[in-house]
Amino acid sequence: MGSAVRVGEVRKAPGTWRRMRLWGTAHAVDDLYQGLVPAVVPYFVLERGYGYVAAGGLTLAAALGSSVPQPLIGIAVDRRGLGWLAAAGLALAGTGFGLSGLAGPYALVWMLVLLSGVGVAMFHPAAGKAAREAAGDSAAAMGVFAAGGSVGFFLAPVLATPLLVTWGVRATVCFLPPALLTAYVLHRHRRRTLASGRVAARRTGADQWGPFLLLTAVAMVRSVVFFGVSTFLGLHWLRDLGGSRTLAGVALACFLGGGVTGTLLGGRIADRLGLVRTVQVGTALAVPALVGLVLVPGQYPPLLFAALTGAVLNVPFAVLIKLGQDYLPARPGTASGVTLGLALSVGGLSAPLLGLLAEGHGPRGVLAVLCAVPLAALALASLLREPGGAAG
Repeated sequence: MGSAVRVGEVRKAPGTWRRMRLWGTAHAVDDLYQGLVPAVVPYFVLERGYGYVAAGGLTLAAALGSSVPQPLIGIAVDRRGLGWLAAAGLALAGTGFGLSGLAGPYALVWMLVLLSGVGVAMFHPAAGKAAREAAGDSAAAMGVFAAGGSVGFFLAPVLATPLLVTWGVRATVCFLPPALLTAYVLHRHRRRTLASGRVAARRTGADQWGPFLLLTAVAMVRSVVFFGVSTFLGLHWLRDLGGSRTLAGVALACFLGGGVTGTLLGGRIADRLGLVRTVQVGTALAVPALVGLVLVPGQYPPLLFAALTGAVLNVPFAVLIKLGQDYLPARPGTASGVTLGLALSVGGLSAPLLGLLAEGHGPRGVLAVLCAVPLAALALASLLREPGGAAG
């Protein structure tokens, strides 16, 4: 593998940054629909009378749809191309979520959220492969793509809270147009690319399955923390801290907004300190940030720790994507399907179990348990090595 492309070198290629902005924006719109699920869950609880287990079930539906199919989709992308899946997945993600608030029976709501997750699954492998082709070996450039996902999660409560406060869960239909418009833009971009005859060079090298599987385990543990906090943070402000619905939305926005900053910082840190070391540092810092989130009293001071928790949890985000593709250089779609899809979404599968914990101990009890989870990820991350055996 060639030497890493530094940030300054990438800045000299405006075409690269234009393409990264396109894929970063598309990633933001796609992950908006993942972020909207935890944002809307408290309103289903309050308006429909769903219990904590049912609330966790909606997160489970989104996670099942977005995680389980992605490795298979990634394999298909590596073998057959299927670049059109990015646009098609965006359209499906927006349609499923947009209609969920209009549905009546819980089973139908659950199925629509599941379909939205499947759309997310269709987007990530094709988009992750295309973004890596545009970014080259720069972790900072891949950080733009990864940060798009964090921006989408951040914008979810910011955009959803005033609409949900005003119109309730029926406001989900307002989020249908962004997906359809962005899908059309991606479709046009793909047609122009095919017409121009540009073909990206195929990455080669020996696949390192052992380190890749270890990395996947790290990402899965991180995902449990991320989805656990995303799902129960708003309920923690409502039920444990006595905050308003608006303040609960602000808390979630702080958490996800911190994630945007952490993602961008993570890519730049990795270009200087190394990929593996960045994963280890971000994972270690998650523990004190979570402890502060649980223990600091009041409705407003914990907002700082919500932002800090989001930041440190997302420092490894872009790095995990790039590192996975470096471990599997000949299979970028498969690597993206696992690191962006299965590993980063599987945390939602734990939501029903966390819901059971919340039934007995409240949302604060869930957050308290999550304080210890990053220690498992840190233990796994300590065994990682830089691709090619370079020192971290």
